Amino acid sequence: MKTLGVSGWSGCGKTTLIVALIPRLRARGLTVSTLKHAHHDVDLDIPGKDTWRHREAGAREVILATGRRWALLHELHEEPEPSLAELLTCLQPVDLVLVEGWKRGAYPKLEVWRPMDTGQPPHFPDDPTIIAVASDLPLDPARYGRPGLPALPLNDVETVAGFVAGWLADSIERIEPT
Repeated sequence: MKTLGVSGWSGCGKTTLIVALIPRLRARGLTVSTLKHAHHDVDLDIPGKDTWRHREAGAREVILATGRRWALLHELHEEPEPSLAELLTCLQPVDLVLVEGWKRGAYPKLEVWRPMDTGQPPHFPDDPTIIAVASDLPLDPARYGRPGLPALPLNDVETVAGFVAGWLADSIERIEPT
C-alpha cells in the first residue's frame, strides 16, 4: 500500500483536491482509501443512541453495521493518539492511501499552495518529502531552491491525477523489480 499526503495550509483546498482526485484515480483502475487527521475533538456518534451508550459504558470498540456500510469506533481512553503508521495498519489493502494531515511526517506529500488565499509561504522549499506542488498560480519551484520539483496546475485535476498515477506506478516499479 502506497501513501501520499496532501498537505498545505488550512483553507488551501486539500479536501477539495482529494475529493476531486478519488473518482479520477478510481477511473484509472486504482483502489483508494483516505486518512484524515483533525486537530479538534470529533464525535461520529449521536449522544443517546445505542452505539454511543455502548461507548459511554466503557466498550473499547464498537462496530455499527448496516446493509450499506459499517464503522468501527475505537475509544482511546487513556492511550496516546495513534501514529499515522499505526492507523495505516487498520485499513484494508488498497493501491493508494491519500492522507490529509500529519504534514510533518516523513512520507511523500503533494503540497497544495494557494498564496493569494492563505497569504502563507510554501512548505516545499524546506520539506524534502514534498514530491510535487499544486498551485493556482504559475509556479517555478527553482525560484524556491527546488529545481526539478513538479509544479502542477491545481485547477486541472486531471493533470494532478495523472501525476499521482504516474508516481504510484514508478514507486511500485522501484519496490517490485520486474
